[in-house]
Amino acid sequence: MLLDAARDFDFAEAFDAAPVPAPVVPLRPAEWSVIVPFFNERDFLGLTLESLAAQTRHFKLILVDNGSTDGSAEMAMESCIALGLDWTLITERRPGKVFALTTGLARVRTPLVATCDADTWYPADYLAEAQTLLAKPGTAAAGAFFADRDDKADQRRNALHISVMPSLLRRQCHTGGAGQVFHTAALRRAGGFDARLWNYVLEDHEIIHRVHREGGMKYSARFWCSPSPRPRDRESIRWTLGERILYHALAPVAGDWFFYRFLAARLDRRRMTSERIRERPVQGLRIVDAPAASMC
Repeated sequence: MLLDAARDFDFAEAFDAAPVPAPVVPLRPAEWSVIVPFFNERDFLGLTLESLAAQTRHFKLILVDNGSTDGSAEMAMESCIALGLDWTLITERRPGKVFALTTGLARVRTPLVATCDADTWYPADYLAEAQTLLAKPGTAAAGAFFADRDDKADQRRNALHISVMPSLLRRQCHTGGAGQVFHTAALRRAGGFDARLWNYVLEDHEIIHRVHREGGMKYSARFWCSPSPRPRDRESIRWTLGERILYHALAPVAGDWFFYRFLAARLDRRRMTSERIRERPVQGLRIVDAPAASMC
């Protein structure tokens, strides 16, 4: 019966009518890696991943689970597959954001890298704006200001602030780690994220102090992101008013002394290490790469 059906089937007509498939165009290699460390961020990580999936630049996503116990890692994997992201998930056993960033940076193979927070929303042109800033001569890093994504007035106000302050207070960090991007080579030449150099809070300011030796840091009224407004459930990681004033006054001329002699000693006495702000012990180490079917 099958042979009779095959004899009766007009192959020439069928193939003439079939659409010619479009040629396969190889995807350009990713220029970006995005590192997202997280700890128990199940309630917020999904929105962050959705915003990253909408980016107009292709990137490699490096998720670093710092020992979550709330199912964040499993939810992240499911979301990455559903969103078609090009992802890797690492579980880092050493507690603290600095160790998580160190492990993430070790996996980066692209010329540009962004550090993003798991509870932050990023506009679709975030990486595109970052790339424009990093393309400026002599630039090693760029910083995105924080604003409420649903409040246009807040966005305008903070855009004005970031347009003015970096020109008044030079060679300083004016944005947090949720909105920092780098030339990978410059970040590595500066020493990268390394607990032997700095294992305290405010690592976003200390890393920019070192990266400034490799080049300038750029800001833009169009380069921003929106952290979650949730209340903190851990002790404050802010520095004191006096410490901040000294930072603004001394960072351009006495940065090493300020960070490694003055601020480190004070943070150490207050036990404000990267590990201290963790609420629970972390688990083991694992690395999970995206299944081939989910790679974009």
